[in-house]
Amino acid sequence: MKKAGRLTMKIIIAPAKKMVVAPDDFPYTALPQYLAQTEQLLATLRQLSYPAAKALWHCSDKLAQPNYDWLQKLDLHAHLTPAILSYRGLQYQYMAPDIFTEPALAYIQANLRILSGFYGILRPFDGIVPYRLEMQAKLAVADHSNLYDFWASRLYDALATPDEPIINLASQEYAKAITPYLAPTQPFVTIVFGSLVAGRLKVKATLAKMARGAMVRYLAENQVSELDQIKTFDHPDYQFDSERSTATELVFIYQK
Repeated sequence: MKKAGRLTMKIIIAPAKKMVVAPDDFPYTALPQYLAQTEQLLATLRQLSYPAAKALWHCSDKLAQPNYDWLQKLDLHAHLTPAILSYRGLQYQYMAPDIFTEPALAYIQANLRILSGFYGILRPFDGIVPYRLEMQAKLAVADHSNLYDFWASRLYDALATPDEPIINLASQEYAKAITPYLAPTQPFVTIVFGSLVAGRLKVKATLAKMARGAMVRYLAENQVSELDQIKTFDHPDYQFDSERSTATELVFIYQK
């Protein structure tokens, strides 16, 4: 909804595999919107044998065994941590939400959404527990062949109104859960953090995760509400590239 030349927007990011339980840092404010569907996924996961779960997670026994043990006892209503503080991957480390000001926290609660294979879509202060389930995991649920099919349009329905711009800071695997359902004229702008390698733009995953976190912090600290403001992202290692950017892709080039 446009107001006085300004607009609201939704920012989407991916979750992280590394998670913690920290219920005392900040209180959670609500339960996830699609908790009933998460209960269904949990029941399905608990039916998997250990070898099947390990294959689904594509990880070693060192990681798979404790995750499998945790799966059998996790409680979706106990020892909840706000989502934004539960994830501890690189993106979240560089975002550093635990030191946000009150206005920045209010900004992300209103505008930022975390896409999740297990919870569907999360507001920053929804209470969650650690889990291991990526959106691209080949998990059949009831008559659904995978998680994209299971979640269908629910994530988009909870995300934005048809005229609300969506700023994509998620990985391709998670953005794919939104893009099939976009309204025809809805702005969907992907932020690309790339490096020039032999004259070609290449996205390096580790650097991109760091930059996405820093971008969220920039948007929140500056209360960004206009698409053009994103271009002024103030970071010593990145410069906006107007020539490579388009109406649907804003490109920032790594300078080191």
